[in-house]
Amino acid sequence: MASSGDEAIEAAAERAESTRGRNLPSFGDLPIPDDTANLREGPNLNDACLALLPLVGVWRGEGEISYPTIDGPRRFAQQLTIAHDGRPFLYHEARSWLLDDDGNVIRPAAREVGWWRPQADDTIELLLTHSSGILELFYGKPRNATSWELGTDAVIRTATAKDVNGAQRLYGLVNNGDLGYVEERAMMGQPMQPHVSAYLRRVAG
Repeated sequence: MASSGDEAIEAAAERAESTRGRNLPSFGDLPIPDDTANLREGPNLNDACLALLPLVGVWRGEGEISYPTIDGPRRFAQQLTIAHDGRPFLYHEARSWLLDDDGNVIRPAAREVGWWRPQADDTIELLLTHSSGILELFYGKPRNATSWELGTDAVIRTATAKDVNGAQRLYGLVNNGDLGYVEERAMMGQPMQPHVSAYLRRVAG
């Protein structure tokens, strides 16, 4: 970890040399603005989203899943995309895949898509839909300029989904601009407790 803010900024700038030219794939023929995960390209970030600006990008890394009801802990990798189209919300997509102890891919795992909707009073609404049949509405606020904490206000499940009752997430920039997050979950008759943690590095934006 850098010993000063100046070192952190310098390290982030060096990393950006390899990511600043990358963005989301685009067909380029839509009559409306494309989503962008690169703040140097596309429409300007809406002022309403400025408190979430550090999250915009494409991130990849690894993490761990652990819970009393699963055989674990399990190792996984993930790509997280947070993008915008100039309007006052951010697009969210996370794709994960399980890894063995040697880092080889076992199979695709969880997927989620949704929207970050910042409000004028600094409240953040995060709507997430999971491929497992769960829909979650989170509310939260920035803890500071580089971390955000959210908890579920409502959880909706399909008839075939797991028994999920609530979740909490904390996202934050760490180690010169990398992104870390932790999630707690109450599900399958268990109380709220740690479930997922991950460490992601920016690969675009």
